[in-house]
Amino acid sequence: MSNRMRAVSLLAAAVLAVSLAACVQSPAEPLKLGLLTYISEGSPQNAQDRQRAFDLAIAHLNQAGGVFGRPVETAVGDTALDPETAVSEARRLIEAEGVHALVGPSTSANSLAVIERAAGPAQIPVVSPSATSPRLTDAADDDYFFRVALSDVAQGPVLARVALERGFDNVGAIYRNDAWGQGLVQSFQDAWEGALTAVAVEPEQTTFADALRQSAAGGAQALILIVFSTEGEVIIREALDGGVYDQFVFGDGYKSQALIQALGGAALGGMYGTGPAAPPASESAAQWEAAFVDAYGGPPAGTYVQEVYDATIALALAAEAAGSSDGSAIRDQLRAVGGGPGEVVFAGPEGIARALEILRAGDAVDYDGASGSLDWDVNGDLSRGYIGIWRYTTDERIEEVDVVLFEN
Repeated sequence: MSNRMRAVSLLAAAVLAVSLAACVQSPAEPLKLGLLTYISEGSPQNAQDRQRAFDLAIAHLNQAGGVFGRPVETAVGDTALDPETAVSEARRLIEAEGVHALVGPSTSANSLAVIERAAGPAQIPVVSPSATSPRLTDAADDDYFFRVALSDVAQGPVLARVALERGFDNVGAIYRNDAWGQGLVQSFQDAWEGALTAVAVEPEQTTFADALRQSAAGGAQALILIVFSTEGEVIIREALDGGVYDQFVFGDGYKSQALIQALGGAALGGMYGTGPAAPPASESAAQWEAAFVDAYGGPPAGTYVQEVYDATIALALAAEAAGSSDGSAIRDQLRAVGGGPGEVVFAGPEGIARALEILRAGDAVDYDGASGSLDWDVNGDLSRGYIGIWRYTTDERIEEVDVVLFEN
């Protein structure tokens, strides 16, 4: 073979090798992420802010060139507050819309149903921003379920501490009779040393007078609320109107400007609650909030908003790290991009651009999210995080009181 022919052959082989590598690293289709959350039911403020956080994450990704060099595509499913609807919507997003991964669902009951009956069997990774039930730790998900919120194993003891520090030693509790409510009330009860009368209410209930009387029958000094905030507003009004309670302690989901404005500072001022919190002095959280304010004109008023952003970013970075939109490949990179080792990167447009740049160069990242660390354990639970303590004021504001570190 002549030198010229040999050179041509070598060039052709090199071009083929580059082409094959490009095919491996760049899937034929763009990454498509689904948001699965309640829209038609539940808190309108939460629904709006969580959609905004998802859209903001997608905007930051696409401003930085997208994933696989293409814009990330999206689809949205409305779970309402019903597990059957959630499964149906998850299947639609997977089978008809062709999503490669899901952000959500928002609730524990919906998450259990989706991962065991839809996403898990389809090998689609799911990252929930707000499902906190301890039951999810052992769910039959084949390692396709992760969450950005701490398990209520962490929140229950903090809620008990808040009630004790408020001077209560005998409380009632009304909890939602689903995976979330059962898990959080059990975690509270395990840590609580005083008297407790806990009463379950069904998701479809619209009036709670009987449950209020039952919970107060043992001489309770305050009511622990472990129901959704839309239900909680009704319960608080009925409790105040009936003279059953005038003291309340709130589980997560109640850190709501809309609720304090609806019920008034005279009624709820000085009442405390617990919920998710970012690490103190978090640069990532600060950069994210600045970006959110720049996009929407003010900070979010809903709960688990940063967590939606982090779930979306984590899935996208995992896909880029894997060089694949395959569900198993994305799943297998989630712990690596969330917990390192690699260069630490933050939320916000600059941080996401840097993260994608690093991954495209074949190096590793450690994404430090707006909501905190994403160090996932073998169950897809966070290994560490923070529970916040907050209170309503008489002039209808929400004050941050403390943050409590949880490490598993």
